[in-house]
Amino acid sequence: MEKYSLRFFFIIFSFVFANFVFSQSADQGPVENQDTIIDVESEKSDDKNIIDSLQRNFTIITAQQPWNLDIHTATYSSEAQILDSLYEGLFSYDPKTLEPLPALAESYKISRDKKRWTFTLRENLEFSNGEKINAYTVKNSWLSLLRTHNAPYASMLDCIKGAAEYREGKISDSEVGINARNEKTLVVSLINPTAHFSKLLCHHAFAVCSLNQNGSTDTSVFSGAFTIKENTGSSLVLEKNEKYWDAKNVHLPQITIKQSNEVKENSWSYNDGSADWLSGMVDTNALLNKNSIRISAIFGTEFLFFSCKNKPWNDADFRNALITAVPWEELRKTGLVKASTLIYPLAGYQGVNGITETSGEDALEMMEEARKKLGVSKDEKLTVTFGISSISERQKSQAEILKKAWEPLGVELKIQTTPDDRYIDSIPGWNADIFSYSWIGDFADPIAFLELFRANSTLNPSKWQNEKFEELIQKANESTDNGEHYKYLAQAEQLLLDEGEVMPITHSISLHAVNLQQVGGWYVNALDIHPFKYLYFKEVKVESAPNII
Repeated sequence: MEKYSLRFFFIIFSFVFANFVFSQSADQGPVENQDTIIDVESEKSDDKNIIDSLQRNFTIITAQQPWNLDIHTATYSSEAQILDSLYEGLFSYDPKTLEPLPALAESYKISRDKKRWTFTLRENLEFSNGEKINAYTVKNSWLSLLRTHNAPYASMLDCIKGAAEYREGKISDSEVGINARNEKTLVVSLINPTAHFSKLLCHHAFAVCSLNQNGSTDTSVFSGAFTIKENTGSSLVLEKNEKYWDAKNVHLPQITIKQSNEVKENSWSYNDGSADWLSGMVDTNALLNKNSIRISAIFGTEFLFFSCKNKPWNDADFRNALITAVPWEELRKTGLVKASTLIYPLAGYQGVNGITETSGEDALEMMEEARKKLGVSKDEKLTVTFGISSISERQKSQAEILKKAWEPLGVELKIQTTPDDRYIDSIPGWNADIFSYSWIGDFADPIAFLELFRANSTLNPSKWQNEKFEELIQKANESTDNGEHYKYLAQAEQLLLDEGEVMPITHSISLHAVNLQQVGGWYVNALDIHPFKYLYFKEVKVESAPNII
């Protein structure tokens, strides 16, 4: 699966992409391929001439999925898109470049050793209910995140002094390096220089929230550009937050989000103007305006990974024997952007040798050597279990390919299933050996992926641990030179691949239908993040067509 979000979602529109790729018109341009380097720069800004009288309800249709709208425990990318509009922290995403923009923080400064960040908050900040927002609110929001059980992104704050120890119950909150000097000033002390800290703080998990008396998030009070007017479970109505500090630059009065997996019906809703943006769930052949289609490669990857709970699959030699037998071309054939590495190459991040080769003979020899090393009889039938979603035909197909490839090694693959809406949450307690993830980075740095495999990470679904990997991550975090930072992270990714912990399948693709001649503030970008705050309706200029009666 993912953004589980640094953002989670299932890849559910493979056939839609295929339809589009083979039917797209020449002016759409080519689909990104696996050699493409993602550049976070984006298209030029709209020439804003916003007409207030054009602003009305904006309707979005997304895939059906239960929403978790608690900023501390939400994991899916579809939830993150909504939460980014309901809550805000010290920074927010630029809608084009995704670079961090000061949000609740008016300004900040970094010490000479780059380990102390001092934030100055804006004047007169309020929640949607009129409650004051100040530096103490930020501190309490972050401490609440660190205290929350199973908060997936809590460990991303481990770069702060004492954060890891506090979330593990080893120290008190007064010992954490988050200090509200006064109502306007927040001082954060880091363990090492952390160049991506401002990018990290754009994420909804680190936004400011109002807390109930028991310290949990009050999900009826909001710090962002919108509030929840109505939530039926299958639809959500957001309305502009008049208490928001930048309300004058929020132009849509209301946003309605509907869930539907009926792609033809969704497309006709778009055609007749009752929907303004289709997020993924679109039949491109049914769309009348093909120029509305937005398809692009994003900073994400679908991959399989080994859980390290059970022998012998907690041993790298056994894992690598299986991986060597995988028919990679067949396993990746349905992907538009085939992935041999975990991390889609950012500009400046290269040099990782991916997994591409298949050899049944080598795999058999490797399996024999691994069995001998652990004293496992060459005749003993080994079992490996693949945990999949009960509705995923894609994962079932992958399981069939792997089962056939591994039988000559004396390995029987068995399938276990769970309901789709419980798949991710089930993994920590699920006694299976292989799982599927689709992950989108929450900021454009390889650490957004590698955090998934750090031993002490709350995002680590595999429980894989490797001391050398930890050392490389540490060196990368300590480096203030971007080239050196990337060098250590590339070595860490190479180690992860060489250990046979992950099996990359495809890099993620985003698909949307939105008419950018009518809608402003929406941009294609590498993380597929589209902040609602910036959306607005444009004046559509209709040019007359001569000689048509």
